[in-house]
Amino acid sequence: MSRPRHFLTLEALGAEGIERVLARAVELSRLRGSADHPKPLAGKSVALVMEKASTRTRVSFEVGIVELGGHPLALAGRDLQIGRGEPIEDTARVLSRYVHAIVHRTFAHATLERLAAFAAVPVVNALSDSHHPCQLLADLAIVRREHGSLGGGLRVAWIGDGNNVARSLAIGCGKVGMRMAMGTPEGYRFEDEFLDDLRRIVPELDLAVAADPAQAVRGAVAVYTDVWTSMGQEAESEQRRRDFAEYQVNAKLMSRAPKDAIFMHCLPAHRGEEVTDEVIDGPQSVVVRQAGNRMHVQKGILAWMLAAQA
Repeated sequence: MSRPRHFLTLEALGAEGIERVLARAVELSRLRGSADHPKPLAGKSVALVMEKASTRTRVSFEVGIVELGGHPLALAGRDLQIGRGEPIEDTARVLSRYVHAIVHRTFAHATLERLAAFAAVPVVNALSDSHHPCQLLADLAIVRREHGSLGGGLRVAWIGDGNNVARSLAIGCGKVGMRMAMGTPEGYRFEDEFLDDLRRIVPELDLAVAADPAQAVRGAVAVYTDVWTSMGQEAESEQRRRDFAEYQVNAKLMSRAPKDAIFMHCLPAHRGEEVTDEVIDGPQSVVVRQAGNRMHVQKGILAWMLAAQA
């Protein structure tokens, strides 16, 4: 397998890279707390630049870096000069002199691309408005554990907005040979520009889009949703509640999926909006396991990327 690019993308990882990261995550999870747990980040520091509020991302990365033997520096955007208008290119150049990797959670995806273009160390996309690869890899780890492997035509149903998590899910499904169905209202589906990129990146992706969420969940091994209003979209919240009113994942909708289908959500959830308590707290829900997987998968990502840079 070729060396990974120093900017984490699902496109660059490919099916083999995804499998290697997930296998590494399983190994690190098994060894957690033991004397045999490797310390590939010993003597290394990782900057966590968080321009968006975070619970799971920040904590999972911080703890994971420590467990890998490294030193995390958690930095809010307001703590850095980028909060006062310093170009991201200058920040990239300077941080590269101090740390061994940069984890960035931001708004515009172009910011991440500029950071990676000027950084001399690996850059991990911890979330942008366009993509969320770390979340997707943790989600694939759940499906892999449930079914023994990925691919084979397994179908995941996405209910709701065609947001950053949905985009990464589409790319990831295409890379590993899974199918994806979307139950999404008009006006909230993937933009033409992204669809063009998707056809280029994963031309083999089996993607079905329907206005009826019940149609989307039929035959799905997992039913996945997210909040209807993401950070930065608060002004649209009332309109979005009206537009997504028929897209709530509740017991009735879950009954249309196979009995062994799991329910997934990247969290945080707006309970009573996109999902009911009955579902998110029910026996089919794996949302807490998803969140837990974030740390193990991100440890696998950092260990792999830094080893490739050695």
